[in-house]
Amino acid sequence: MSLYPLVKFLTSAAEAHQLAPDVGREVAFAGRSNSGKSTAINAITQRSGLARVSRTPGRTQLINFFELSPERRLVDLPGYGYAKVPEAVKIRWLALLEHYFNLRASLAGLVLIVDSRRGLGAQDAVMLEWVLARDRAAHVLLTKADKLNRRDGLRVLRETQAACSDTPVTVQLFSALKKQGIEAARATMDGWLSVP
Repeated sequence: MSLYPLVKFLTSAAEAHQLAPDVGREVAFAGRSNSGKSTAINAITQRSGLARVSRTPGRTQLINFFELSPERRLVDLPGYGYAKVPEAVKIRWLALLEHYFNLRASLAGLVLIVDSRRGLGAQDAVMLEWVLARDRAAHVLLTKADKLNRRDGLRVLRETQAACSDTPVTVQLFSALKKQGIEAARATMDGWLSVP
């Protein structure tokens, strides 16, 4: 049985006025293109086709809202960092994301998806700065951990924790394929979504 039996697609937004109503609580997922964001969303919600997985980087070009339960949402933000996206599109995404982070009262926290083989990049750091500047929670999922051996996985985990040590950001290893860290990620998200 699904842990989110009522989960459903709500709406997509290409512009600020198209965002879902800013009520209740929501958790946003962000990450570089091809970091495993859609796969992580599908694993956490136990819905294989909820977020569309693509081999083509830069596929998520809209802010997609999914309702988990009344006034509780998961938000899939556009992937960033892919060179082949036209500059005008990148600028539009950036403006939309900045608007989202600056004005979204219902945003409870950000799950930042980082490919464990690449580690935190400059654009990932910007995303964390945006959400921390709004006094929101942030949690880093180091995805594709199954592609690293145990020693390398622990090294990346320690390095990422050290990079975030002067912030309240939490970090964990994650593998949708091996079902590693799914419960921990889900518990973090559910904690943020519950009424404080």
